[in-house]
Amino acid sequence: MKIKGLFFLCIVMICSISLWAQDPTAPVFPKMGKSDTIRVASTNDNGVMIPWMQLNEVSIYAARIWKSPAEQAAYNRLRYNVLKVMPYALFAKRRYEQLEQDIARTPEKKEQKQLVKQCDKEIKDMFNREIKELTITQGQILTKLIDREVGRTTYDIVKQTKGGFAAFSYQIVARVVGHNLKSTYDPNEDKDIESIIRTSGFYQ
Repeated sequence: MKIKGLFFLCIVMICSISLWAQDPTAPVFPKMGKSDTIRVASTNDNGVMIPWMQLNEVSIYAARIWKSPAEQAAYNRLRYNVLKVMPYALFAKRRYEQLEQDIARTPEKKEQKQLVKQCDKEIKDMFNREIKELTITQGQILTKLIDREVGRTTYDIVKQTKGGFAAFSYQIVARVVGHNLKSTYDPNEDKDIESIIRTSGFYQ
């Protein structure tokens, strides 16, 4: 009887294993090769595990047809100016984000003022060293790019960090030399600038 019972148990186990192998919901993993050492995500598709990985977005741009040599020359000048000031806009973005994080971690008003003062000094040093050499056109593009990167106009940033009177005073000086600290960025209106930025490699 014991031998028959053991034999019956073995039959039941074999049948159970066979049924499990035929279960359509049980995942079937692909066989691994010698060079299959990259771990990737996978999706269970009706019991079959399908590996996949997310690829970076690829943008494809058609060759632009120019209406005239003058239009192409104007675009080339715009491209030069955008690439000239884009690093300054990215610096402003990083520095302003750092300032906000530092202020959020600092409850003391006195220390917050010191952080703002230090940020203001760094920006002034960069202005005295490099930005003051920009042309009026480059300065106008820079104010737009700051709004694009930071999400606030240069006027709003000055107003928040230095106060309304300082922002008003800076705006008066800026207007005298042809700038507007309240300039905003519109991807549709500034589509050429947007195209230049997206194909420039700054975000790769």
